[in-house]
Amino acid sequence: MHIGNYLGLVHQSEKDLANAFRTVADRHGDEVDIYQTCILLASWSEKHIEHLTPIVKKYSETRSKEPDRLKQAIFGKPRSGALALLRDLHDVYLLATEVNLCWIVLSQASAGLKDKELMETCAKLSEETKRQLSWLLTRIREAAPQTLIVAD
Repeated sequence: MHIGNYLGLVHQSEKDLANAFRTVADRHGDEVDIYQTCILLASWSEKHIEHLTPIVKKYSETRSKEPDRLKQAIFGKPRSGALALLRDLHDVYLLATEVNLCWIVLSQASAGLKDKELMETCAKLSEETKRQLSWLLTRIREAAPQTLIVAD
């Protein structure tokens, strides 16, 4: 079985997503909603990691450096200027999409394994990840016109 590959992938991806939300909170905490919301959404990813523990014990986990490479490639050095928040939100959205795709794949595996516990965990955590994505997309849509149209 290769389920351990995706358990490792989602585990590290959730860690990277939580760290990315915390980084955005720190970098852009002067924005009205950014700090509190990003801290909340980071805590969701951290709780997702806790929910993985019994599943990892059951199936084991294969660690992967792929999520770290993704994070380094898209969420690298601190940015400044008008585009900084928009680009950082864009990058976090990409990381959250990676997490969401992992939950979809694991959900499909849970159906194949007829593992009700894994199925329920994937459904719950996937829904929370979708909420993270929804907030990010809303905030990106809000920031884009002002950032891209108005001169500095």
